[in-house]
Amino acid sequence: MTHERILVTGGTGMTGRRVSHRLAERGVDVRVGSRSGAPPFEWHDPATWDAVLDGVDGVYLCFHPDLAFPGAAEAVSAFAARAAGRGATRMVLLSGRGEEGARRAEEAVRAAFADLTVLRCAMFAQNFSEYILVDAVRAGTVALPVPDVPEPFVDLADVAEAAARALTEDGHAGRLYEMTGPRSLTFAEAGALMGEAAGHPVSYLTVTPADFVAESVRAGMPAEVAEGLTELFTEILDGRNAEPTDGVERALGRPAGDFADYVARAASEGAWS
Repeated sequence: MTHERILVTGGTGMTGRRVSHRLAERGVDVRVGSRSGAPPFEWHDPATWDAVLDGVDGVYLCFHPDLAFPGAAEAVSAFAARAAGRGATRMVLLSGRGEEGARRAEEAVRAAFADLTVLRCAMFAQNFSEYILVDAVRAGTVALPVPDVPEPFVDLADVAEAAARALTEDGHAGRLYEMTGPRSLTFAEAGALMGEAAGHPVSYLTVTPADFVAESVRAGMPAEVAEGLTELFTEILDGRNAEPTDGVERALGRPAGDFADYVARAASEGAWS
């Protein structure tokens, strides 16, 4: 069953634009929820909610910058309740693996929408090629305020496909999919793969939280976001999430995409040129 109209919040972001593309391929009428959208949407301005929910059958919930940030659980659960009250029948929540704040948000949203599908994700592989770490990879040193722990980086192509299926197909209501890649790599191992593809060495460096915040702010990130990410990284990148899961395979019926395949694709698209 294909829904007539699906709202994709964070629709211009890393996951949202991929979800929007997958839905459009399925012939879905996609409404992009963003500050620059028509109508505009803002998580922290409930006055913008009703207009973007008008006539919507399904909703992809992607809270920016992360569900672990203060106020996220309250905002996203209130929005989910509003969506349910206006007739939405399917809902997918993007969540984070090993985040206590995200877990609280999941529970709050599920209380508002019992048939919620949760995509609880490992760290995105695409962080190295599109977001906070792309310049670091280009410069040759990835620096984070955590030890060189293993992480089963998940490919956002898999996350977007899972979201699109859950929003347009039966069988996903009420499900929780813990989304990871098929194997764990340390940041140094990931750097070696990216360096080989990029044509220059990429090393990993553990830095202090203060240094990470300072460098992020120098690069243009708002201080509150840099501080929030520091807290998030130190929480989730402590080894607790090192083991891969079968969530992608359960959601999609096929193995998760490997990090090496992501690296080859990103390099071919010029991510680190």
